Amino acid sequence: MKRALISLALGTFGLGVSEFVIMGILPYMAADFGVTIAKAGHFISSYALGVCTGAPLMVAIMRTWPLKRIVVTLMGIYILAAVAMSLCQEYYSMLAIRFMAGLPHGAYFGVGSIIADRLARGHKSTTAVAVMCLGMPVANLIGIPLGTFICQMASWHYIFAFSAVWGGVTLLCIWRFIPTMEALPDVGMRGQFRFLKSLAPWLLIGATLLGNGGVFSYFSYYAPLLTDYSGISPSLLPMMSVIAGAGMVCGNIAGGTFSDKIGPGHTGRALEIIIFFSLLSIFLFSHIAWCSILCMFLTTFCLFGVSSPQQLLLLRFSQGGEFLAGCMVQLAFNLGNALGAYFGGIPLTCGLTYNYTALPGFMMAAGGIVCYMIFCRRYERLAKNK
Repeated sequence: MKRALISLALGTFGLGVSEFVIMGILPYMAADFGVTIAKAGHFISSYALGVCTGAPLMVAIMRTWPLKRIVVTLMGIYILAAVAMSLCQEYYSMLAIRFMAGLPHGAYFGVGSIIADRLARGHKSTTAVAVMCLGMPVANLIGIPLGTFICQMASWHYIFAFSAVWGGVTLLCIWRFIPTMEALPDVGMRGQFRFLKSLAPWLLIGATLLGNGGVFSYFSYYAPLLTDYSGISPSLLPMMSVIAGAGMVCGNIAGGTFSDKIGPGHTGRALEIIIFFSLLSIFLFSHIAWCSILCMFLTTFCLFGVSSPQQLLLLRFSQGGEFLAGCMVQLAFNLGNALGAYFGGIPLTCGLTYNYTALPGFMMAAGGIVCYMIFCRRYERLAKNK
């Protein structure tokens, strides 16, 4: 089981690098393509659009396939996109390729969660899902700083070439270590959406969107907040990035562990409450450097701490539509990122200081807490018995 879960985690690491490394190398890509940084930022939006489009598309195409065949195919798409990005020389071609690179993202997490749950067979299922998801926070901790360093020393093309090689290694591990698993029951495309008639999945989707959106309302602008408002030297930003990444890794592990002990709903609610108070503290006290750093760690800790509980809970409450439900966490996550960054930017356009980016953030987190409170009251006991 461990080898299979690690194989899946290699894939989430590659997806994490592919999604997030772009944020650190935008100036270099903008210069090479001869566009503004703002226009190069469309590479981020194009990937997110691919994630949102790819999830239902992959469900429509692959829902009757054996699970191992699905993840092998998704990793193949990832490799092709990485090769294409490493060779691309034209702006609009890169936009199209970034869209292609996002297509397998949500489906990989969805199918990976189902495989991890089956491997665990109900015993420490959330921990198994957390191990599968571990590659994403590790990508933020070491993959993205390493990618930025490669870009500074050579070229951003080498980063995506590395991603292609990494994808090849991951594909071999998946082929070797993940056992053959039967396909999910075919309930038809309409049947995949039937679980959405219940309130429980909507509460979980809402909690994911609002919680992650709240964090990204602040985190999208954390670098200038630390330097321009908290008074931290720009030379220390790489260290701040490592601290944020460490929070993600620790949170991912802790979220899975506590979910198996006290229940995924209760764990998610507790972490959402910490997000709320962390963002409130950033708004009130981030002029104090140590407080700003501590709250940054706590928000990233909780950001990935809620990931595996949310992923598992949606699987538990989506009978017949597990494939689509597994994808929807990533849809809500990416939509929350986009909305959070938008709302967090509004105070800045009004001329307010960077601590105000957390103001819409803790308001969104409060909505996430309400979703979790309703869920825990009505469904948490049922979740433990599923």
